[in-house]
Amino acid sequence: MTTVPHGLDPVLLEILDRTRGGELAVKMGIEFLELSAEYSLARMPVAGNTQVIGLLHGGAHVVLGESLGSIASAIHAGVGRYAVGIEINATHSRSVTSGWVTGTCTALSLGRTLATHEIVMTDEKGNRLSTVRMTNFLKDR
Repeated sequence: MTTVPHGLDPVLLEILDRTRGGELAVKMGIEFLELSAEYSLARMPVAGNTQVIGLLHGGAHVVLGESLGSIASAIHAGVGRYAVGIEINATHSRSVTSGWVTGTCTALSLGRTLATHEIVMTDEKGNRLSTVRMTNFLKDR
């Protein structure tokens, strides 16, 4: 990971360093570039994440979105707390068959018990491919 916020929960930081975002994120080739509660950025290759006719799988968009939204929510939750996804939806607006997809995660609402993020996936030309919205419930450990 390139950039992580100061004061990040040391338990969360250790988990992120050790797992690189989790087994699924590793399998999908997701690279986390910047992480914070308010704004996070990651990218994922199209290669290896396509459906039968060669388009990036819609579920791959959701995996990238949920990976970013979950980590951003966990960062917001803070020390001694964690985030659990309770709702996610995706709208796919354009397909892609090669290159890299970038996910840009922006906080919509950061409360004491709920965090909602919008994650916009774009291709290398900046075209919007999909929009994911995710809400996490924030719990004490």
